[in-house]
Amino acid sequence: MAFVLDASVSAVWALADESSSVADAAAERLKAESALVPQLWWYEIRNLLVVSERRQRVTPAETAVFLELLSDYPIQIEPAQEEQVVLSLARKYRLSFYDAAYLAVALHHYIPLATLDKDLAAAAEAEGVPLIK
Repeated sequence: MAFVLDASVSAVWALADESSSVADAAAERLKAESALVPQLWWYEIRNLLVVSERRQRVTPAETAVFLELLSDYPIQIEPAQEEQVVLSLARKYRLSFYDAAYLAVALHHYIPLATLDKDLAAAAEAEGVPLIK
């Protein structure tokens, strides 16, 4: 079964000084399952990396290695979700439009969500979306 992968979980994999049982569980699941992400995930990960380079948390070489690692994972980028659905979720749960996009993908496919964002996790649970823990 596939699951939705939030950028907050992917970020843990990129940063050596971060750890999370959710990130570990998601990485383990990627050995046998695929992950779905909204289009913005691609940009979020690269932004995280370039900002982390500026803060000297990672080097450009580490960024390159991490992006190569990510390309080996079965992560599929989903087409844009319906704008009104995402807007509705963002308004209903006071989420950013970005976070609501992850929830919309999970709802559209009826699949679990891996996130470290507390507000997104609460919204997912309210919508009956299982969380990877």
